[in-house]
Amino acid sequence: MVARSTQTSSVDVNPSGPSQGDEFVISGELLSQGATVGTYGEVCTLTRTGPVDYFDLQCVASFTLAQGQITVQGRFPVTPAGSGEVDLAITGGTGLYRTAGGYVHAVNINSTDTQVTVHLTR
Repeated sequence: MVARSTQTSSVDVNPSGPSQGDEFVISGELLSQGATVGTYGEVCTLTRTGPVDYFDLQCVASFTLAQGQITVQGRFPVTPAGSGEVDLAITGGTGLYRTAGGYVHAVNINSTDTQVTVHLTR
């Protein structure tokens, strides 16, 4: 499915520019073959800075689908080329997904769309 961001905001803590504790808040739609199948919300916190445009993010997200929610989280590096391919742990869920485990594989497609593949284990 595709996670399409529809709202984004950021919180820049001191010092100005990328620094530990900065946050990015994102929400949007989950699409399958162009149809909306759910929504998501995500908060990412900058946990480590490095050389110019190199940093680590810790992200927590909830995917809300018709039969319940899936929660994911993980930490990954970001470089000037972007975050590349990312695997995040499924940490729980509700409804049909209440015993969910596994991981989510995410690949940025463009500035608003991310290809998300959910690998569920129970």
